[in-house]
Amino acid sequence: MTRLGMADAVGAANRFVEQGHVRVGTDVVTDPAFIVTRNMEDFVTWVDSSKIRRNILRYRDKLDDFDLL
Repeated sequence: MTRLGMADAVGAANRFVEQGHVRVGTDVVTDPAFIVTRNMEDFVTWVDSSKIRRNILRYRDKLDDFDLL
């Protein structure tokens, strides 16, 4: 996850996964031991309802009114 810039440290990435902020494809991942293959790397993203995702979008001035719902 560090490669994607989702977390600065492994501990932070671990917490994000355990708290349910990360999904791989359509599945929410809550197990930090989940193996992400090379084919799945492009599908690692934030959960749509994640407050972290919302704060990142707000910081980048890309938060849409639809995201506020």
